[in-house]
Amino acid sequence: MAEPDAKTPRERYRAQVRDEIKQHAWEQIATAGASALSLNAIAKRMGLSGPALYRYYANRDELITELVRDAYRSLADTFRAHGDAGADLAALARALRAWALDDPQRYLLVYGTPVPGYQAPEDTTRIAGEIMAVLLDACAGLPLTPTEFDEHLDDHRAWAGDHPAPSSVLRRAVTFWTRLHGVLSLELAGHFAGMGFDPARLYAAEVDALTGP
Repeated sequence: MAEPDAKTPRERYRAQVRDEIKQHAWEQIATAGASALSLNAIAKRMGLSGPALYRYYANRDELITELVRDAYRSLADTFRAHGDAGADLAALARALRAWALDDPQRYLLVYGTPVPGYQAPEDTTRIAGEIMAVLLDACAGLPLTPTEFDEHLDDHRAWAGDHPAPSSVLRRAVTFWTRLHGVLSLELAGHFAGMGFDPARLYAAEVDALTGP
C-alpha cells in the first residue's frame, strides 16, 4: 500500500511550479545556453510576474544550482545502478555516453564551458564525488564497503587539492574519466561534424584502449 503524501497542497503546488520553471530553464539553455538563462523570460512564458517567480527561485544562480544538482544526481544514480550490478569500466563508459546523448544540454551544463559568474556550491561537488567513487570501485576491480566508498571520496578530494601522490587506482580513474570526456565534449559541441568518421567508433576505440591489457 502506498504511503500518503505528507506534503500539504501548498507544498505540492510549490514543487510543481518549481519543476515547471526548471523545464522552461532547460528549454532556454537548449536554445541559447546557460549563460543566457533569464528568470524574467521564464516568468513571461509562464504568465507570471517577475516578483512572483522570484518567490520560487531567488535568483539565476539558485536556479542553475538546482539544474546542476539534478544533472549530477541523474548521472550518479545511473552509475550507482550499474556499479551495484557489478558493471566493469566498459559498461560504465557505455552508460556515460548513453546518459550524455540522452540529454546533451544536461551534459554540457556540468561538463561543458563554465557559466560566467556562477560558482557551484559544495554539495554539488559531493554528488560529483559519488560518480568518481563508483568509477574508482570499477578501477579497483573489487566491490567497496560503505567505509571504503567514503575513503575513496576522501582520496578524490585530497588529490583534487594537490595531493602529492595519487594512488594507482585513482590515477587510472582520472585518466579514464578525462579521455572519455574529451571525446564526448567534442562530439556534443559539434566539433566532429564534417570530419568523415563516426564519433561512436572513436569513443569505443578509446574505451578499448583504456580497458585493454
